[in-house]
Amino acid sequence: SHTAIQPIIIGDNAQAMRAAASLYEQGLWVPAIRPPTVPPGTARLRITLSAAHSHDDLACLLDALNRLEND
Repeated sequence: SHTAIQPIIIGDNAQAMRAAASLYEQGLWVPAIRPPTVPPGTARLRITLSAAHSHDDLACLLDALNRLEND
């Protein structure tokens, strides 16, 4: 996406909720968006970027997302 909102489609509702909870425990607020807001089977994480985020903030987010992928 070329916008400030970057979706990461997970698919499964429970898995998206677990991912959001794991990120929250690491100090990152990345909400899970589930049906009926999005179509069934397309639950996702909603990353919202802003100019207030530093390069360190983005590096922290990327590290946390990579850890999720490996769990």
